[in-house]
Amino acid sequence: MNKNLKGKIALVTGSGKKTGIGYAIAKKIASQGCHIIIADYGNNKSLDADIKTGSMDEMEIIGNELHQEYGVDILAVNVDVTNMDTIQKMVSTIQEKFDRVDLLCNNAGATFGVPNGIHTYDETAWMKTIDVNLHGVFRMSKAIIPMMQEKGGNIINIASRAGKVPALFNGAYSVSKAGVIMLTKVMAKELAGLHIRVNAICPGQIKTEFKKWGFGLEAQFFNTTVEEQEQKMCETIPMGRIGSPQEVADMVLFLASDASSYVTGQALNICGGQLMEL
Repeated sequence: MNKNLKGKIALVTGSGKKTGIGYAIAKKIASQGCHIIIADYGNNKSLDADIKTGSMDEMEIIGNELHQEYGVDILAVNVDVTNMDTIQKMVSTIQEKFDRVDLLCNNAGATFGVPNGIHTYDETAWMKTIDVNLHGVFRMSKAIIPMMQEKGGNIINIASRAGKVPALFNGAYSVSKAGVIMLTKVMAKELAGLHIRVNAICPGQIKTEFKKWGFGLEAQFFNTTVEEQEQKMCETIPMGRIGSPQEVADMVLFLASDASSYVTGQALNICGGQLMEL
């Protein structure tokens, strides 16, 4: 156990369903003794017919399980990262239970209107994708940073390999994640004086419900199967496999701990070698 994380308070967005990276992150840091704020779009409906979000019922179940297993305090909050009113309501709810936030993990993300090229992309879908993925990180960070200023803190943004290498017919997602990487660097430089570290993680191919949905879209587009698309993807990965949400959570744990105390403003890849940079 990382003793320096015990008793700290962590907010993880997009952590309200067990099939996602956010849940793996929440579970990992709870196992280190962190109190967890589970935040998701918990309105018992999805943002899109094909993209499921956590419901309040599932968030409460997750919270109870983490409390029982690790003995940490849990708070489940409903938040729409595209709506500042719900974010401010979330902050008020947090302040009723906790006096600060030590770690913010901006994990919530989505993509809409795919597959489409730039010349056919629906403008509303494009704007909605960027609003969730990029502006959502800005809004959440702006709201939570005041709760970190007294003692310092740590912000970890979940970007994507797609923010460095364009995803085919998924331009809004790639552009938004590239924006998250630059926003991370801006925040790291501006917040260093407040003792707030800011880093990004860029997952490659990770076995989630979201990734399976993406393989399904590709299969329809190329007239193949989900299994064939996954196999083709694995052939482009030096390690020859799709990663797991738990492996992303392990990197979050590193960045959240004092083991990374001199690391800020970085965008770290976790992709099995699919992307290698100087």
